[in-house]
Amino acid sequence: MATFQIRRTAPLPPDEAWRRLTAWPRHGEAVPLTRVTVTTPPPTGEGTVVVARSGLGPLSFDDPMEVTVWRPPLDDSPGLCRLEKRGRVVTGWAEIEVRPGPGGRARVVWREEIRVRAVPTLFDGLVGRAGRHVFGRALNRLLRRP
Repeated sequence: MATFQIRRTAPLPPDEAWRRLTAWPRHGEAVPLTRVTVTTPPPTGEGTVVVARSGLGPLSFDDPMEVTVWRPPLDDSPGLCRLEKRGRVVTGWAEIEVRPGPGGRARVVWREEIRVRAVPTLFDGLVGRAGRHVFGRALNRLLRRP
């Protein structure tokens, strides 16, 4: 499994950073060749299922994820969301942590452990670097756009 971590400080209060990062369909706008849908009724919480469909035409696949931890930031307490990846192609987990930072800014940490089936573990370093790049750009977009 490949693992990576991305850190950002955003000029947003933690609750707004949380809102932007957990509005799941917005992830489809931030990640190339991806559409994201929520298959369970709102509001988001433990048990919410999110499906990212990535690729082009016959080379597309679904990446279903279930929210297993849902703790929005409250006062000075950090927020944490954990998604378990339960697909046939991609497995692992992702965590989004949002905490108060200096000057009312939000500190965000995105951690991910990812396994792509049919990709040998020999390529975990490459998968991790690609994930850090793609999701780092997505994180920047999500935090910048209201």
